[in-house]
Parts: sequence; structure tokens; C-alpha cells
Amino acid sequence: MGRINATIPDDLERKLRVKAVEKFGGKKRALGLAVAEAVKLWLRQQK
Repeated sequence: MGRINATIPDDLERKLRVKAVEKFGGKKRALGLAVAEAVKLWLRQQK
């Protein structure tokens, strides 16, 4: 499994964390799951 470190604006990070918990619950990997989903969506749009 890969690891990516990225810096994003604070407001975007807060929104991402809230939505990740809403969708994936309090799972330990909720943020990682949300980021993976976002990257997949972005890659599909680039075709």
C-alpha cells in the first residue's frame, strides 16, 4: 500500500474529515478511504 503526503488548505481538510466520518463512520481508516475515493473519482474525470 502506498503513502502520499500532501498539504491542503485547513478549511478543505476540515470538510474532508467531517464528510469522511459521515460516510465511513468512526472507522480508524475513514480519512484514508475518503481520500482514496476522491482520487479514484478525479482519475476517472481525467479520461
